[in-house]
Amino acid sequence: MFDYGIKIWSQNNFIVEDGVVKVNYRSKPSLLEITKKVRQTGIRGPLLIRFPHLIQKQIGTLYKEFKRAMKSFDYQGSFNAVFPLKVNQFPNFITSLVEIGKEYNYGLEAGSKAELIIAMAYNHKKAPITVNGFKDKGMINLGFIAAKMGFDITLTIEGLNELETILEVAKELGEPIPDIGLRIRLHSSGIGIWAKSGGINSKFGLTSTELLEAVELLKKNDLLQKFKMIHFHIGSQISEIAPVKRALREAGNIYAELRKMGAENLGAINLGGGLAIEYSQHENFHAANYTITEFTNDVVFLLKEIAEQKGVIQPDIFTESGRYIAAPHAVLIAPVLELFSQEYTERGLKLKKTNPPLIEELYDLYKTINRKNAIEYLHDSLDHMESLLTLFDLGYIDLQDRSNTEILVHLIIKKAIELLKNSKSYELKRIQDRVQERYLLNFSLFQSLPDFWGLKQRFPVMPLNNLDVRPTRSASLWDITCDSDGEIDFNIDYPLYLHDIDLKNEEYFLAFFLVGAYQEILGMKHNLFTHPTEVTVEFDENGDYRLERIVEAQSILDILYDLDYDLNELQSNLKSNLANSHLIDEEEKERIFELLALILNENSYLKMSPKKDSE
Repeated sequence: MFDYGIKIWSQNNFIVEDGVVKVNYRSKPSLLEITKKVRQTGIRGPLLIRFPHLIQKQIGTLYKEFKRAMKSFDYQGSFNAVFPLKVNQFPNFITSLVEIGKEYNYGLEAGSKAELIIAMAYNHKKAPITVNGFKDKGMINLGFIAAKMGFDITLTIEGLNELETILEVAKELGEPIPDIGLRIRLHSSGIGIWAKSGGINSKFGLTSTELLEAVELLKKNDLLQKFKMIHFHIGSQISEIAPVKRALREAGNIYAELRKMGAENLGAINLGGGLAIEYSQHENFHAANYTITEFTNDVVFLLKEIAEQKGVIQPDIFTESGRYIAAPHAVLIAPVLELFSQEYTERGLKLKKTNPPLIEELYDLYKTINRKNAIEYLHDSLDHMESLLTLFDLGYIDLQDRSNTEILVHLIIKKAIELLKNSKSYELKRIQDRVQERYLLNFSLFQSLPDFWGLKQRFPVMPLNNLDVRPTRSASLWDITCDSDGEIDFNIDYPLYLHDIDLKNEEYFLAFFLVGAYQEILGMKHNLFTHPTEVTVEFDENGDYRLERIVEAQSILDILYDLDYDLNELQSNLKSNLANSHLIDEEEKERIFELLALILNENSYLKMSPKKDSE
């Protein structure tokens, strides 16, 4: 059984049984079964599957672990959390999140006017709303409107000008006034590619001098009682616990000093986000080097210790860990369209009566290769190929000879890999790096996995089935965009091996996991490929599942409308161009226009016919 490191990254959310990957929940349906059920509706292309029970699991674990730590250390403050909408604003995720969060009073964090509108429309009244990011008067007006609606809302100040605007709006709109938070700029920073979110050069937060000025401004305007929270953020996906502990000590001491300055209603520290999840599929590398238990223990213990040392009340604790909550709930399924070496078969071999000597040698290598000589013959075949391609460039062999060369070398490679499939030889891995198989997937990497393109963030990936068969092909993954960057390369240190499947007779799907955070909303419409078809999988009390809220990928007309094309003009131009064509008769023009209309109402992903095993 080959599990692709599932025990490392899946938190037991998915398991491998009977050669397929299954959802480890209630009736334990396989992802292949779910995928085929969706495709029975005629939907093709990539599929994003949402599992709300995994949102429930993450929220529940977060609250349970903080509650446990607070009880263990006899902590006097409370815990609450908000979800940062920037991580995933898609409605089918947010509606599930809000419904699940109701029993915890789990709230929302907004960083723009549009996000604040979402929070005001969908958040529960008892759940908090925090507002971060730069704000103008319009956004602050929205904060006051939310307070008038009865929301528990905190406007977190990023600069003194925002505080001055709050004072101005308070005079115009009056009570109730939202609670005020101050974002502090720590010297401490995170670690990794998101570390610049923290530190003294961060774009967000008030310096020590500005904090003092803010407190004086609040005092002067009789609003110090509305100052209730300080907030800091040292980066997303913090892989080590040490930076968190440094930041907590710094923030805890700032909290105590502000309390001593007269901020008597200041009672909460918002840690921001950063709680990491494990993306790695390999034992020798980990993306998160601490557990949720260690994290919560350290946060509670350190804040209690500082409060006792400074003689101030223990603060309520807030977090905004969006990646931790959202990432596990979504799985991207991409169909494999083609294996680029599968054109190289014995059927395509057309040897001549008299062949160049090196081709005769290649044929002999292919017929006589065995386990003992496999590595040697692999080396020989690759050397022969280089020589033969040089001979072709010089005009000494023809195109048929070149075709025979390519076929024979690929046949030798396949045979050698099969012979050595149980070998752990580094030399085999090195050769496979040179002769990796290209798997063409029906998806856009830019749309569905933008963090790989932009940051080289790797996501766990595995096939949905054949997991009881050893995969032998070193795989690089190509998307269907017209861009050479649309590739996940074979990495010799963290290799991905896939199966040598006959795609003419069966379908082969790859699943990318932990894609629920950032990937959807950051996805680019490169080549005008849009958000994939999405479906939510709900389980009932009997353990059975049902497919809900299927939203098919946008049609070509939809995406062109989003780009501000005049659809009436566009379709009129198409009809006119067809009508004015002298290449076809009137009856055929009507049939073609009907075909064109049909295509315009489909999405841009490739729509391939189902294979034998899925009919």
